[in-house]
Amino acid sequence: MLKDFIISLGFEIADYGTDSVERTDYPIYAAAVARAVQKGDAFRGIIIDGAGIGSAITANKFKGIRAATVWDSLSAKNCRAHNDANVLSLGGLLLGVDPIKEIVRIFLTEEYEGGRHQERLDLISRFEEELFKT
Repeated sequence: MLKDFIISLGFEIADYGTDSVERTDYPIYAAAVARAVQKGDAFRGIIIDGAGIGSAITANKFKGIRAATVWDSLSAKNCRAHNDANVLSLGGLLLGVDPIKEIVRIFLTEEYEGGRHQERLDLISRFEEELFKT
């Protein structure tokens, strides 16, 4: 359902997730999405797990990834416009289908504002250069 919605917005999909309903370890899939964005194989990534928190923590371990856990349209707009988030992490157990669709739409279409926000991203990048070795 979400894949069809994303395609209807004009985007292509690369699915790094599980096709099973069995319990699995979300860091495996979050890392796959983060690597794809990091390498430039995807311009943005979307991860859905139970609460959206663990996957964001995992993705943020990768240099250049700015993953945001988002719960509503305002935080979706903010994560893109102010923080240039390139990975969206959602809690599938916490959000309904319609809110997820709206958040995804905003995440995929909202532009980064730059300006005063760029100074903060530059600071984050300096931290990454200092702390991340790869």
